[in-house]
Amino acid sequence: MAAGGPLSSMFWNPATMTQYDGKAFEANVTGIFPKANQSYSTSSLVNNISPLVFGNGVSNSGEPAAVPSSFSSYQINDRLWLGMAITAPFGLSVAFPGNWAGSMYGEGASVKSLNFSPSVAYKINEQLSVAVGFQAQWMSVNHSQFVPVNIPGANMVNIGGDGWGYGFTAGVTYTPMPGTQLGIGYRSAINQKISGSIVATTPLAAAAAGITPGSVGTTLNLPDQLSVGLRQRIADRWTLLAGFEFANWARIGTANVTGSSTVNLPFQYSNGYFYSLGFEYQALSNLTLRTGIAYEKSPITDLVRTPGLPDNDRMWYSVGATYKAPFKGLSFDVGYSYIDVKNTPVNLGPGTGNPWTSTTAAVATYVGSVQSNIQIVSLAARYQWDAVK
Repeated sequence: MAAGGPLSSMFWNPATMTQYDGKAFEANVTGIFPKANQSYSTSSLVNNISPLVFGNGVSNSGEPAAVPSSFSSYQINDRLWLGMAITAPFGLSVAFPGNWAGSMYGEGASVKSLNFSPSVAYKINEQLSVAVGFQAQWMSVNHSQFVPVNIPGANMVNIGGDGWGYGFTAGVTYTPMPGTQLGIGYRSAINQKISGSIVATTPLAAAAAGITPGSVGTTLNLPDQLSVGLRQRIADRWTLLAGFEFANWARIGTANVTGSSTVNLPFQYSNGYFYSLGFEYQALSNLTLRTGIAYEKSPITDLVRTPGLPDNDRMWYSVGATYKAPFKGLSFDVGYSYIDVKNTPVNLGPGTGNPWTSTTAAVATYVGSVQSNIQIVSLAARYQWDAVK
């Protein structure tokens, strides 16, 4: 995507907007349908508290989501473009049934984001374009977990809040010869400031968790991202697509929540890598077909994984198409991806080295596995004023 294609390529590389003459607008909606089946082999909640109450796995902890986005560009003159991308780059929603075997390590979590990125691009010549942009990002986070105390009812602790962070984007495209397009895009790191609260359903739950309900805040050090792309025509109707992405998730480290209580969130992720290869085929003058595969190296390792985010390395298998409508300048995109996630161990407890291990010895151990896949369906409509065809 960093080399160009749809207008949405400007998310990865704002310089790609110079490939669109006049005025252009694209609206997208992406449906994400995760499946995460969680089973356990050892749980202190089951062994030490109650197998009747906690002896359950989870058929699917993933929650479906619809993610909208929009992209627009405006050509000022033969050299200068203005653009705007409105996206939701970070998102997560998981939910667990009450009193499952890993309740101590998560009952539900959600992350929502909205990113506004105005940008400006300049075409130096027919081969080279450059661009820079600004990022303003809102984020909301929420996490809840069970606290075992000797009273009936839902004894939960919840921490949540929202806030803003700021960064920049930059990119360059290079066309050394007809049929060859190269692109490099960069999205800066964002230090996301979050303000919110920590609450408990009962005073005993708060005491058991060692927290004082009230206002809290933290900073999430989100990654910077580098994208490299190639579009290479290899035959009259065929185009090769290749890409590489690097995400600096190692910078997230441990988020220290402070305020009425002090809570450490030891994410401790590694860096993430994404490698993709695909092809476009011009089946008809108004119909382009595409397919591709990708391998993604997850930043979440066995050492720091929790049931709430059981991410692992995965393969992507994708197909898609673009249809140019009879109405000049109007086109539609559709895409489908099946993501096959590697079977995933989850190991929390004394001696595991996992920093998320609870300090409550009676319920500290949870050993399980997760079988996951994700299906993604994307739809887009794009209109280009002043389109040549």
